[in-house]
Amino acid sequence: MSDEARETFLAETRLGVLSTLREDGAPISVPVWFEWDGHHARMFTTASSRKVARLARDARASLLVAARIDEPEAWVAIDGRIDIMEEGAGDLAERLAAKYWDLDDPDKRATVETWRRAAAALRVLELIPTAVRSYVA
Repeated sequence: MSDEARETFLAETRLGVLSTLREDGAPISVPVWFEWDGHHARMFTTASSRKVARLARDARASLLVAARIDEPEAWVAIDGRIDIMEEGAGDLAERLAAKYWDLDDPDKRATVETWRRAAAALRVLELIPTAVRSYVA
């Protein structure tokens, strides 16, 4: 996949699968919303999340983003280390909610409002790539 195609692919609304490491070294993967700025992938979670505990112990992670079932096969994997940051998580959560959800839905708006009120308990997970791999059929 060309650099330009990769940037376009990552700018589209897609779920990512974040893989981190358990204490025994076994991987664990969870679906996540993300944004890519061309240099870093950012996700958000709560400070009490198990992801945060795992990453505090071992910052290595991988984010896999795959094509939708109705698209030709393609994927991007971003491998690296994650920095956990306290600042900006509320703003990131709101940006991602607007990207992934229809905020005309009152239930979705209520969830975003809950995040606003609890912004101090949210964290940004910033994936700093050491490798970016991709494939396109």
